[in-house]
Amino acid sequence: MDKRKIIFAGIFLMVCVAIGFLLYWVFFAKKTPSIAPGQPGAEGPTAGQFPTAGAGQPTLPTTKPGKLPTAVSKPITPKTVTPTVKPSFPITNKVDSSILGSSKDTVGSAKFYNTTDGKFYRLNKDGSITALSDEVFFNVQKATWSPTKNESIIEYPDGSNIYYNFDTKKQVTLPKHWQDFSFSPLGDKVASKSLGLATENRWLVTADPEGKSVKLIAPLGENADKVTVNWSPNKQIVATSATGDPQGADKQEILFVGLQGENFRSIVVEGRGFESQWSTSGKKLLYSVYSARSNFKPELWIVNAEGDSIGTGRKMLNLNTWSEKCAFSDDRFIYCAVPTQMQTGAGFAPGLADATNDKIYKIDTETGIKTELTTDGYNTVDSMFLGDNNKTIYFTDKNNSGLFSVPI
Repeated sequence: MDKRKIIFAGIFLMVCVAIGFLLYWVFFAKKTPSIAPGQPGAEGPTAGQFPTAGAGQPTLPTTKPGKLPTAVSKPITPKTVTPTVKPSFPITNKVDSSILGSSKDTVGSAKFYNTTDGKFYRLNKDGSITALSDEVFFNVQKATWSPTKNESIIEYPDGSNIYYNFDTKKQVTLPKHWQDFSFSPLGDKVASKSLGLATENRWLVTADPEGKSVKLIAPLGENADKVTVNWSPNKQIVATSATGDPQGADKQEILFVGLQGENFRSIVVEGRGFESQWSTSGKKLLYSVYSARSNFKPELWIVNAEGDSIGTGRKMLNLNTWSEKCAFSDDRFIYCAVPTQMQTGAGFAPGLADATNDKIYKIDTETGIKTELTTDGYNTVDSMFLGDNNKTIYFTDKNNSGLFSVPI
């Protein structure tokens, strides 16, 4: 009996060990999966490619609820990354003085009036600066330059006007009641507003630069403030006038004034605050207007403006800026300074954009393509022009003194 009990006890022990091993193998032992040839994952990732990401599973937090992860004992110092690509269009301050009346020069790069010492200067093509005259002109308010000669109409705050030739040193006093001068494309004539005390004595006139050979072009009456004297490069139009037939709250009819009383076609503009400038040939007119549609921000438009094509081909350029912040290189391409931000109402209150930096764009007016010029400055452009055979943009800044240049 004792032997049989011992045998049964041994068998029972072996069965228990076998069952325990079976349970361990089924539920706890780690298994190595086998991949049959030809199944997905049987081969490693193809050379040059990232491995395929598997199905994602939620990542559980490793910290206990209510506790923050332990802070890293050593602080992380951020890296200072130096840009390796330099701006393609660096901005240079060519004249480090307060200036006005800057314009393209036929001999050098630009000419201007220095408000600090009261003299006129030329910026030469080599970057040097030369005085145009030893004469000192105190407190000049505005200078209008001839496009062909080294002469200017100089205006003063008290209404005094003089013609001055910097080559011959000749000076001529012009009538005080003449305002808003514009030279003809050949420089042989000037147009201006002659504003007498009586409305019947207010005229748009032309004369030679010394004030001789005066010719009455069109009566101004009560509308002098609606007329802009701006001689077209093709010599056909001497001024634009916002005195057309009423078009509604957000439209204006703009008339073109010729030298011989021509009955030019007019243009209708989609907004108020009309400001414009001519293309290099005078075939096109770039202008800015504002309206309720644009939240009273200025919008740029371009339109044909010569002969029978006047008013055709009108296009909105989808840029919020003023025409005076632009410059034509030819009839097709223009460069414009565009504020990076603009508040509602900047059209009738331009000062709202005086503290806003501008970006400079090259615009193809035929395709509408706009290309930003990557510069290294933060400027608020006041006015600009092209010089050096259209290889350089020159501009003045609303917040910084000087004359700035951008090679293009």
